[in-house]
Amino acid sequence: MAGPDDRTWLAVATLVDHGRRALYDYVRGQDHPVTRDEAAGATSMSHNLVAFHLDKLVDAGLLRARYEAPAGQPRGRGRAPKVYEATSQGVALTIPERRYALVGEILATAVAEAPTDARTAALQGAYERGEQLGSLVRGQTLERGPADGPLEQVVALLAELGFEPALTPAEDSDSPGRLSVRNCPFHALAQCQPELVCSLNVAFVRGLLSGLGTSGLVVDLAPRPGHCCVEVRGECRAEPAATRGHRMG
Repeated sequence: MAGPDDRTWLAVATLVDHGRRALYDYVRGQDHPVTRDEAAGATSMSHNLVAFHLDKLVDAGLLRARYEAPAGQPRGRGRAPKVYEATSQGVALTIPERRYALVGEILATAVAEAPTDARTAALQGAYERGEQLGSLVRGQTLERGPADGPLEQVVALLAELGFEPALTPAEDSDSPGRLSVRNCPFHALAQCQPELVCSLNVAFVRGLLSGLGTSGLVVDLAPRPGHCCVEVRGECRAEPAATRGHRMG
């Protein structure tokens, strides 16, 4: 569930070169593995340059390569030529982070499993996905040793998911801290269906908190311009009755 990793950035950087991107597009468009000779003839590049670019695309995980004689041609003496074909890896990079695959999976599952009440199923599905992820992270945290405070754990996880959380510390020991979210990973969908998508967001984050095993935190809808609709805050600490009586006296 992490955001763009080094491999994603490598794939994007690899495709910046126009010639390399043209080679990638050519290989993807074929229904057979492509040799270096074929790619050179199709793109009017030298054989050495084609070999260099194709191998860079393999390094980035965008193509895979093997040695294989072309179909329908007799095997010559020596090693079979190196051939290339596209992998199933897609490259998606959005800044700020977007997670449309996640919300799409939640919604598609809800419609498929509960077509007569897909909204309720989607909210439950969002909560369960958040809870599963929170439980996974909690297990990893326990293995590493002592954890941060509950709000700090939520900040770290939401940051990894691309929510861009901003923590406002508690003013004193009796005041709760507050966590606002600057980025909505489902932004485009939230623009056209704000009530549904914001509710999914809240359900997902509530599930995260449940999975993390946190207590004393509340997730609310708090829409603000330029921010996500989710806000996480600590519960107000109740003042002991004996202290209140002392102050009133």
